[in-house]
Amino acid sequence: MRLVVVGGGIAGLAAAHRAVELARERGIALELTLLEARERLGGTIATERMGGFLVEAGPDSFLSEKPWALALCKRLGVEDRLTRTDDRFRKVYVWRAGRLHPLPDGFQLLGPTRLAPFLRSPLFSWPGKLRMALDLVLPRGGADDESLGAFVRRRLGREALERVAQPLVAGIYTADPDDLSLAATLPRFLELEKRERSILLALWRAARTAPQPGTSGARWSLFVTFKEGMEELVATLASRLPVGAALVKHPVTGVERRGEAWRVDIDASGPMAADRVILATETHVAARLLRYVDPSLATLLGEIPYASSATISLGYRHADVPHALDGFGFVVPRIEGRALLACTFSSVKYPGRAPAGHVLLRCFVGGALDERILELDDASLARRARDELGQALGIKAEPVLTRLFRWPAAMPQYHVGHLARVETIERRLAGLPGLRLAGGAYRGVGIADCIRAGEDAAERALGAVG
Repeated sequence: MRLVVVGGGIAGLAAAHRAVELARERGIALELTLLEARERLGGTIATERMGGFLVEAGPDSFLSEKPWALALCKRLGVEDRLTRTDDRFRKVYVWRAGRLHPLPDGFQLLGPTRLAPFLRSPLFSWPGKLRMALDLVLPRGGADDESLGAFVRRRLGREALERVAQPLVAGIYTADPDDLSLAATLPRFLELEKRERSILLALWRAARTAPQPGTSGARWSLFVTFKEGMEELVATLASRLPVGAALVKHPVTGVERRGEAWRVDIDASGPMAADRVILATETHVAARLLRYVDPSLATLLGEIPYASSATISLGYRHADVPHALDGFGFVVPRIEGRALLACTFSSVKYPGRAPAGHVLLRCFVGGALDERILELDDASLARRARDELGQALGIKAEPVLTRLFRWPAAMPQYHVGHLARVETIERRLAGLPGLRLAGGAYRGVGIADCIRAGEDAAERALGAVG
């Protein structure tokens, strides 16, 4: 069977690797080709070592509570190369009114699970705290989907949205909460409201039965990464593919149905015949490739928007950073008018990220609410990040390392109605035998979600073979 995977990011690599596994298990003679337009595999995953610092250009970890990434690492035999966070430093700060305030202990994304730390926190005003408490008596909502912004305002009030929910969600989805679909991104809260009415009561009840951090005996923390950086996963997957199967600098210019088979047009080498095709690209790329195959499907794919962002990693001598760095980092509410979305204390969160006597901090800018900041050149953007980091952490010294990475149109935005659009896409796709889609634009943006999407596409592609 001739299988072509278009896109060499984590979803495409996972699809290709899973296809090889299935072919081996089922005795299928597989002819695999993975095509990547860029000069390297991995998509947004890239790791650099410079002057003793380990710098992540894109994602720095994956979630352990979503099982697909850990399961893949186990099958690859690389669990011993994984590392966990130090849960002594789980604290997250919020930059509010010129100061870093710790998020109240037990605060879970949208609401508190512990009353005393919440009441003592200066992060919220007393009117804001009282408005959040109204959630205890408010009736259920009736919508199957609404924006995260509308949901938090309705249940917990404006302060909860502006000071916590918006900056925390921006750090995950780089999104505008007034566009972001609650059902597609945080369905747990929609389900909590339907089942228990009050979000606060539901969170408090769940917290009473959940193990405390560091007491459950779990092997992995919530965030897991590789000791030598996330690119280890890319390199390992690539090494398990057949020799010569992965081709970089091979942009695909079109896909065409040819009877029961497919033709993939490749700019570098001409057309290639395939029995199955998996498009593991951004949806705007997939839309262009499928515009003559199924115009309606292409239109649906093209309607999924993307946001752009950048990461700026800064290395400092530890003695030049007055802040204790006793947490994972801080987030910045949009109402503060800053360029920074968030900052991760990378060398605190994970071991081996900075040489002795140094720290590594990673800043995030851009996103759906502030893409215009990316019009600045690299030097100006890095200077803006340094200035604001200085204000937040009291740093006056120049960094010993600066690395900036831009990610244009790289983060899919799950707007309200996203799941309905995805279901329509899947129905259209059912009418195109031998074609599958994979990636972060459909049912989850994280590394684990992309692995699941890629592996599912491979299983469906090979499902009728063998």
